[in-house]
Amino acid sequence: MSKKDERKSKKPVGPHGADPNAAREARRYDKPIPSREFILGVLSDLGHPAREREIAAELALSSEQDLEALHRRLRAMVRDGQLVRNRRGDFCLPEKVGVIVGTVQAHRDGFGFLIPDEGDEDLYLAPRQMANLMHGDRVSVRLKSTDNRGRKEGSLVDILERATTTLVGRYFNESGVGFVEPDNTRFQHDVIIPEGERNGAEHGQIVVVQLTGYPAPHTQPKGKIVKVLGEHRAAGMEVEIAIHSFGLPHEFPTEVIEHAESYGDSVPEKAKEGRKDLRDLDLVTIDGEDARDFDDAVYCEPNDKGWRLIVAIADVAHYVQIDEVEDSPLDQEAQKRGTSVYFPDWVIPMLPENLSNGLCSLNPHVDRLCMVADMQVNQQGKVENSRFYNGVLQSKKRLTYNQVGALLEEGDKDVHQELGPLVDRLYALHELYKAFRKSRDKRGAIDFDRPETRILFDENRKISEIRPVVRNVAHKIIEECMIAANVEAAKFLHRHEVPTLYRAHAQPGEDSIEELREFLGPLGLTLGGGNSPQPKDYKKLIDSIQERDDRFLIETVLLRSMSRAVYQPKAEGHFGLALEHYAHFTSPIRRYPDLLVHRGIKKILDKSGKVEFPYTEKQMEQLGTHTSMTERRADDATRDAEAWLKCDFMTDKVGEEFQARVTGVTSFGLFVEIPDLQIEGLVHVTSLENDYYQHDPAARRLVGERTGLEFRLSDPIRVRVMRVDPDERKIDFEPVDARADGQRHRGEKKGGGGPKSGGQKQKGKPKGGGKANKGAGKDKKKTSKGKRRK
Repeated sequence: MSKKDERKSKKPVGPHGADPNAAREARRYDKPIPSREFILGVLSDLGHPAREREIAAELALSSEQDLEALHRRLRAMVRDGQLVRNRRGDFCLPEKVGVIVGTVQAHRDGFGFLIPDEGDEDLYLAPRQMANLMHGDRVSVRLKSTDNRGRKEGSLVDILERATTTLVGRYFNESGVGFVEPDNTRFQHDVIIPEGERNGAEHGQIVVVQLTGYPAPHTQPKGKIVKVLGEHRAAGMEVEIAIHSFGLPHEFPTEVIEHAESYGDSVPEKAKEGRKDLRDLDLVTIDGEDARDFDDAVYCEPNDKGWRLIVAIADVAHYVQIDEVEDSPLDQEAQKRGTSVYFPDWVIPMLPENLSNGLCSLNPHVDRLCMVADMQVNQQGKVENSRFYNGVLQSKKRLTYNQVGALLEEGDKDVHQELGPLVDRLYALHELYKAFRKSRDKRGAIDFDRPETRILFDENRKISEIRPVVRNVAHKIIEECMIAANVEAAKFLHRHEVPTLYRAHAQPGEDSIEELREFLGPLGLTLGGGNSPQPKDYKKLIDSIQERDDRFLIETVLLRSMSRAVYQPKAEGHFGLALEHYAHFTSPIRRYPDLLVHRGIKKILDKSGKVEFPYTEKQMEQLGTHTSMTERRADDATRDAEAWLKCDFMTDKVGEEFQARVTGVTSFGLFVEIPDLQIEGLVHVTSLENDYYQHDPAARRLVGERTGLEFRLSDPIRVRVMRVDPDERKIDFEPVDARADGQRHRGEKKGGGGPKSGGQKQKGKPKGGGKANKGAGKDKKKTSKGKRRK
């Protein structure tokens, strides 16, 4: 029997046997049709583009219901980039027609890039290709050529899906013409608002506009105003703007809330059956003072081999299930969000409150379901063995970092008395941390202990204070415990060859290393390791600069030389942590990849075969791309809101002076930061002392032609606030007296603190002012809710 005849038989049979996902499809639908994978196999067998009716014939589908289901499925496959359509309307396999599918990343200057789904090299999209595209659109392109800068350039084939349906911006009415100027500079098109679609908006107000027409080469997008957010620069406006500018899902659909609330507010006895009972153990949560969701609890006891460490994580996968993935509103919404988003005084959760702050939060003195990593750690801080299981716990106390820090670092007697028998567990955790720390240092993990700040508000929601945040030993204890659990989860999944998402942090590229060494040379510093430096080489360099005045700036340059960590299905290790296997296991309440890791572990633990796990390596790759994007989106949105807030904080400080430090040197000026506030701005080259300044990119400095005055990275400089623009998130400074601050002349040596650093070349910085808040692109991040990110 031929493959074609086999497919037409009663039970669908594909190129390699029966449809491998027939059972899955049967569970999802009352009247299932062949799966996406099977359809792709059919097209591969045919060897040519096919019309919809031909595909239906190959699949032996003829009923009206089946044909409609096939029509919807093929459209979805085109939307997701699994198929493309040619000019005749035939369905084609992308790889057969030289088409690359991906997401558009627009740039404020009019060009853009295609970020391929397959993780290949980005393609440059010229302004003419971007004429009818918007940031975030999913498109298919064909490789066109290589431009004069060596970039691969793409040519648009088709727009698969528009990512943007609404925008936020400022409404203007000029000469009777209404339009909205988007707040997000990645959206280059003003949106025309026809008469009658203005919803009472007044000139200058911040509005939400729903797009009714998209841009074309000679046409502006059109829209209608659906919501007036309020007056320009009103309190709280920065979060509203960030939500809409970055397209953050922030309102749960009714069906999602109903699904979450259907679980009630307590754990039924039936759900506890078959789980290991940990309720007698002194498990505790340790988080920031303002944390509201607690997804991890810890327990430690010493034994003759070292320590037993239990890291118990909220069992989110028990509630957010995937028995019917395509029809599960709770899972669909969590996947779409990808992560919780933490603003300075507000959070957009990944899950509805009933779960995130209720059943999935390890609140004290109530039963909670958990997934447990139970580890035996030796005296050298190495996990000798571990096991995973489903458990039920009852947290004995909700502790804070400050409480635990006061006990362990200061011996606070009041805290000691308050915690009673829990103190011994915390002392054991402290001793375990010391062993973990030795192991961390031995393997050469890179440790950037970066200064952080916390924004405090008054009753009018204006910034009252920007306060430095100091990480104490309690932060570090929890961090090491979470890293240990993440490593063991990654090893467990890798050993059992279950598709999952790993947290991958690649080794810096050769160009980054070369540029870094050019920067370090004039400082008398070297990075070992030749063309392939290892984490130990970075650590050795970092340890050597701890007494220097410019250490934070050098660390910043080291950090910027590294790539950004991403989610992917291949276990390629974590360079910064010097680990071979690493995954995110410890925060499933607020990160979708952690939820996927839990599902994989549950599948391995399941002996009955009842646990649903429909993911393939290809699907994990797509989920990795998506969740990496949602993480970047959340970071960009929070950074944007903080930049707006810091600009607003500085608006009444025009004319005031601050002690700052040079954080970047460009041809158009100096980027400087006020260290105590972590507020950054620009000293434009025209505001420097009366001279012509030349940018020396090799030494990364500005040098005055006549005076010989030099400005280098990390130089102290006293500045005066000249202009603040919250809309552009920019602050302009001018130097008060560069000479008085000790800027050296050409050939001079500057005393104290070791050799001074050269300036750093900035990438992608605007020429009209400095950003009020900068993102270092690092993988370790402290959110406003005291959470850890590695």
